[in-house]
Amino acid sequence: MEHSLKRKCPENGDNLVLNSFSLDDLNEDLLERVLSWLPTSSFFRLTSVCKRWKSAAASVSFKLACSHIPSRDPWFLMVSPSLNQSIVFDAAENSWKKLNHLRLPLEDSNINCMPVAASGGLVCYRKLSGNFVVCNPVTGSCSELPPLHFPSENQPLNAVVMSTTFRDQISYKIVLVFGELPNLMFKVYDSSSCCWEEETALRREVDDNSIGCDSIDDDHVVYFLSKAGTVVASSMQRSPSKQYSSVIITHKDGQEMVYFLSSSGTVVACNLTSRCFFEYPRLLPVFSEYSIDIVECGGEMLVVLLSEFLESTSLRVWKYDDPNRCWQQIAAMPAAMSQEWYGKKADINCVGSGNQIFICLNSPELCTYILCDLATNNWTELPKCCMNGEVMEFMSAFSFEPRIEACV
Repeated sequence: MEHSLKRKCPENGDNLVLNSFSLDDLNEDLLERVLSWLPTSSFFRLTSVCKRWKSAAASVSFKLACSHIPSRDPWFLMVSPSLNQSIVFDAAENSWKKLNHLRLPLEDSNINCMPVAASGGLVCYRKLSGNFVVCNPVTGSCSELPPLHFPSENQPLNAVVMSTTFRDQISYKIVLVFGELPNLMFKVYDSSSCCWEEETALRREVDDNSIGCDSIDDDHVVYFLSKAGTVVASSMQRSPSKQYSSVIITHKDGQEMVYFLSSSGTVVACNLTSRCFFEYPRLLPVFSEYSIDIVECGGEMLVVLLSEFLESTSLRVWKYDDPNRCWQQIAAMPAAMSQEWYGKKADINCVGSGNQIFICLNSPELCTYILCDLATNNWTELPKCCMNGEVMEFMSAFSFEPRIEACV
């Protein structure tokens, strides 16, 4: 019995068969399926292995095989102050990469286009003119959307979100939420119809499910006295690259929701299905000074908040508890890490992917990038990004899946 439980050694003949097996023995269909499971960063390297692999990488059936891969580890497209860099952080390889394939339309340089949303394998850029360009950062394929005409030039843009669906080919939607509270509207671009739909008004939800909070007029700034006796204006730090900080989530009940931050720091939830909106309660009093951002992780909207209290600094992640109608803390940066930011007037810009939150912390004195794993509550400071011997600094990041098959 003891002998039968041991692994048998292959016969010499079997060894010869295994040693002589090669990927070249696979037919084209199987070879493409095997290659499709390689990390996306390997795509441009496999084209130089041999002529057969180069031919397979260029085939339509290979891209179809890639589309059947359920998910890929995210890349984080970094936004620098000058907007002239195309650098990503590869979460799978824990390394920085420079993209040489991002080519926006000739009349637009990277400086004139700012990333504003991302989903699947695509990133949406906004031009200075206000029009949008959708791009695959890996392959460089781009498409400019039809011109957008708001009903009024004075309508502020609050949110820009993007969602994608994969079937035989990718399709995507871009949703814009604009207007002054409480007069909000949304407008949708659908790639399947290649046009913008008519704007739709959102009504404020006023039934028992609405969240009546201590809302204030967003056009006003609150001033208060600090402990030192100086007059301080309450403010919410916000990087220009994340001025449309927002997320879109399709819940299990089919409700499609867009969440964004108002100018006063409250979270506004827009239900596109029932065409209504409401505001969540504040996490901090209106006279507090803090930096806040919202992310989507695991199909939920989360809030990341950096604040100071009693000569200490904390960075925490919060989730709204609907049954109890209150915010619940789900993660916190270790005090030894967060205390470094005390008094630095730091701005946080965050993006979620799966169970991870990528956080850019910026101040005039420090610039750090943190990866938070919500499943383990593990906070990891990422290595500095060095290009041509120079340390790069970034304001924010956008998360996307590196997919070569995503075309526009």
